[in-house]
Amino acid sequence: MNWEQLLSLKRLGDTNKRLRKEQDDTRLGFEVDYDRIIFSSGFRSLQDKTQVIPLSKTDFVHTRLTHSLEVSVVGRSLGRIVGKKLVEKHPHLHQTLGYQFNDFGAIVAAAALAHDIGNPPFGHSGEKAIGEYFSRGNGKRFKDSLTRKQFQDLTHFEGNANGFKLLTQSRQGISGGLRLSYATLGAFMKYPKPSLPHKPTQHIAHKKFGYFSSDEEHFYEIAEELGLSSQKMEGETLYSRHPLTYLVEAADDICYTIIDFEDGINLGLIEEDFALEYLIKLVKNQLDVKKYAKLSTTADRVSYLRALAIGVLINEAAENFIKHEKEILNGTFSKALMDVSAYSAQINDILKISVENIYQSKEVVEKEIAGYKILSTLLDHFCGAIERINTNTPSNFDMLIKKGMLSDVVIGDDLYANLINLCSTVASFSDSNALRLFKKIEGLELNL
Repeated sequence: MNWEQLLSLKRLGDTNKRLRKEQDDTRLGFEVDYDRIIFSSGFRSLQDKTQVIPLSKTDFVHTRLTHSLEVSVVGRSLGRIVGKKLVEKHPHLHQTLGYQFNDFGAIVAAAALAHDIGNPPFGHSGEKAIGEYFSRGNGKRFKDSLTRKQFQDLTHFEGNANGFKLLTQSRQGISGGLRLSYATLGAFMKYPKPSLPHKPTQHIAHKKFGYFSSDEEHFYEIAEELGLSSQKMEGETLYSRHPLTYLVEAADDICYTIIDFEDGINLGLIEEDFALEYLIKLVKNQLDVKKYAKLSTTADRVSYLRALAIGVLINEAAENFIKHEKEILNGTFSKALMDVSAYSAQINDILKISVENIYQSKEVVEKEIAGYKILSTLLDHFCGAIERINTNTPSNFDMLIKKGMLSDVVIGDDLYANLINLCSTVASFSDSNALRLFKKIEGLELNL
């Protein structure tokens, strides 16, 4: 892979080539990507989607939206640090093609801003709830009417693939939805493979899948334009990651490791003295002991250590990217940047505590149980309504659901398209909206 192709400004539907040296420096193409994402309805819905605590009543707990903004800020820093090194190492990128080091930061920031845009309500349990509706629930009835890969898309419903769908789907005849640059779409794609074969290797890019069967043409076009290297495996073409994806992933890993931990401390789920000891281990070489001793509140102490920890991990991730640039461009670098961190032991200790005390806390588990019930109920009613409407046998209740709750869902003759679009619609609901629709459909809430 080469940076000239990887930094493509092309957008879905373009007929003319876009050149960086011809860009208006007051509003660069990659910065436009950021603007389009932040004004999108999919991004706005993240303000009421779970990051740590579903349906939290506490103001300072992060939602998917605040998490995404923070990941974007960290990603921009990572991109700029790496971009500066790359432009120095490959001077033709600037001298001949007009790229600036800030372009790398803009691409990573935009992709990081969108990295959770396809995630359903109630966190990762929401993905599992949708998948298990088709693998274990009433959705099993569709198996024989779908191809193996189509059914895999549903039974292993993936927020990353749904994010790619949202970022590229057409609206009102406009090709390519938000029409983001191919460089940003490539950096967004953590898992550049279809749902099958499932985890064909131990490569980090094969951990999950990144696009649904319905979106493979969009993906292939983007992958070919960017020059992503590929290989054949089990009858499928599997592509390498866009190199900047490693920075998007690192920004996400840094934020959820450190900031979710911070939420756990502030919520009282992790004892302060115990928790701060782990953060101090991570930043002991940068710690200003005198300044730290003057901090009188838990929030101030945690905030100081959090800022130091994020700074340490940003600089180290950038160094590791440059160190492994050749392997990354060859598609042979198989681990996440945080997996090769000198601080991996400290990171794993923090994650272990977060899993035990936050992600598996009573409050989280109880709300995830409710989330399963909410999403499976909505899917059952919605799938049944669409199925009967499509066969001209709808009840009045089905038509009311279609009109009142699924007015934006287009029902065609393709069963798979109907189901994947329906799942994408359900995934777009915020936590509160999913709960509200559940109460209405079950007759538990009426606006009288």
